[in-house]
Amino acid sequence: MDSLSLSPLALFLQAGLVGKSVMVVLGLASVWCWVLIVEALFGLSRLSRALRDPRSPLLAPADALGAEEARIQIAGETVSERRARTTEKLTRAHVELLMKAEGGLSNLAVISSVSPFIGLFGTVWGIMASFVGIAAAHDTSLAVVAPGIAEALAATAYGLAAAIPASIAYNRLGAAFSTVGQKLVHRAADRAAELCR
Repeated sequence: MDSLSLSPLALFLQAGLVGKSVMVVLGLASVWCWVLIVEALFGLSRLSRALRDPRSPLLAPADALGAEEARIQIAGETVSERRARTTEKLTRAHVELLMKAEGGLSNLAVISSVSPFIGLFGTVWGIMASFVGIAAAHDTSLAVVAPGIAEALAATAYGLAAAIPASIAYNRLGAAFSTVGQKLVHRAADRAAELCR
């Protein structure tokens, strides 16, 4: 085997129909994974910048809802109760922003958990192809076994190429969004305290 035959493209071209199908699905999952990562990073960046800017246009609609809620006077309601009601309104608006920014984060979890199994299916299929090759050739030489084993290992590699970045991104971005979520909750309480004096 020359070095060209070990390239992902060469391994794809040498694979059978099932192997190619598995690799295409895993390749698409990998591309989708990176799109989701970029979208989540963009959303996280926007929210982080908005939290640093007291007059952020991103948070202005939530602030307007909070101000509107704070202006509502309910008979017999204490300032503390009005502040709690306003905090709840602001928190809901902030949670909506957070959920929108997180976007397809849960899809990263799906990719990271499903891709290895799809790759494993391709691996099993490639090994079965090797056994079929052995039976057809009545020979156990490396030349007979190698194509099926190469297809099997390529499917495994494609599965890991999709799963590993998805798993890392899901965990790291999930932690980052959790931190931003806590900051948004604190911001809602602080803003409600300003509005309900």
